[in-house]
Amino acid sequence: MNPIFILSLYIIRLKESFMRVISLLMSLSILIGVGVYAQESVTLSLGQAIELALQNNISVIQAENNISSAHGNVLAAYGNYLPTLSASGGWNRNQSDRAGSSTQIVGGQVFTLPASFSVTNSFSTRLDLSYTLFDGFAREASFNRATSNAISVEQQSQRTRQSIVYQMESGYLNVLRKEQLVKVTEENLKRSRRQLERITESNRVGALALADVYRQQSQVAADELSLINAQNDYDKAKADLVALIGLDYSQEYHFSDPSISTVIDQNEINATTEKYKDVTALTQRALSSRPDYMSTKEAFHASESGVTAARSGYFPSVSASAGYGLSNPEFSRISDNKNISWGVNIRWNIFDAFQTNQALQSAIATKRNAEIALLQTERSVSVEVKKALLDLDAARKQLDVTQKGLVSATEDRRIAEERYNLGAGTLLDLLVANAGFVNASANNVNAFYFYVITKRNFEYVLGERTY
Repeated sequence: MNPIFILSLYIIRLKESFMRVISLLMSLSILIGVGVYAQESVTLSLGQAIELALQNNISVIQAENNISSAHGNVLAAYGNYLPTLSASGGWNRNQSDRAGSSTQIVGGQVFTLPASFSVTNSFSTRLDLSYTLFDGFAREASFNRATSNAISVEQQSQRTRQSIVYQMESGYLNVLRKEQLVKVTEENLKRSRRQLERITESNRVGALALADVYRQQSQVAADELSLINAQNDYDKAKADLVALIGLDYSQEYHFSDPSISTVIDQNEINATTEKYKDVTALTQRALSSRPDYMSTKEAFHASESGVTAARSGYFPSVSASAGYGLSNPEFSRISDNKNISWGVNIRWNIFDAFQTNQALQSAIATKRNAEIALLQTERSVSVEVKKALLDLDAARKQLDVTQKGLVSATEDRRIAEERYNLGAGTLLDLLVANAGFVNASANNVNAFYFYVITKRNFEYVLGERTY
């Protein structure tokens, strides 16, 4: 690897950081709007909700931190290709103080040593340069491993962002689904109340029995309970979405996005079916674009480099060094004594008590496990594509069936209502027909959003969208 590769890595990181700053500013503008209109309901589109989630989600933040750490490891591994330079300097002081009464025996004669006092200073400085010429390909393997690990971490981060976006889309669409179910129950309750008013008035003039009034009152109560439950489910879905985004619970939020269609054209369904029909081609697309699969592949490449690094212990290492030093008892004359040294060193660890063998066997086992993990990820991707395709087909069929069922239930309720108004049918028949219509409406809403969510899930499984 060359310095251009390192520079390209950091240019990419700088570009990503710039884009994150732009996204953060957009998110802050949304939050500032929230603070200004704190007493009002804030409406968030799907795109705004995704931007906020990507800024606030802990998993995304942790993944970004891991990228910074991995790039630091790449830079450190690249540093092994560069020489090391160190500088040192020192000052030592030696003081000798001897009393006059001290004696020393030399050749059998006793001498009295005079008193003495001396001080010696020593100043030194040195510059050393060393460079590894060959280390059994350990530094090459370390750099390749660090690079593969960095790419793997980046791919993991990308998959984390894809996962958060898909969760946001699913949660957002679920809120819209719950909102539509609330509207269905509200319309049903309004209709039941209007029906109760008509039945009560007919009973007052003697046209209908009092039993019909009680029966309709019971139905109104049941419809009110259904609305309460539907509204509670809607509120809980919004709370879950607010938690996923990481917003303040004290603020009231409304989720609406005009870009999300509430109807699906048959031509669009046919186009989607035609687009996603070849499971083999779809699997290959997923394997070529899924960040988690690419991350596992890079982890396998890193394990291969780990084997090379472990095997380097069997080779000798060759290094070159040079040094330049100055020393003198007087600092002002430190340049009087110069020392220059250079040389080449070879070191070969002939026997290390099987430590290199142990490291090599451990690296080989890690490589085998990484290879198994790669194969398992490939299988998982294939299975997920197949299951997503089956879900999409089932969602298409459910949508078609529920649409037909809604048309039939609508007509059935209309006929039952006309028969009851003419006195040819009973209230029970009308209630049964109305219950069928409400159930068909709810099924159609659920089928519509199930199809939309399933389609987005297929996009998530393919892993082709980047954020």
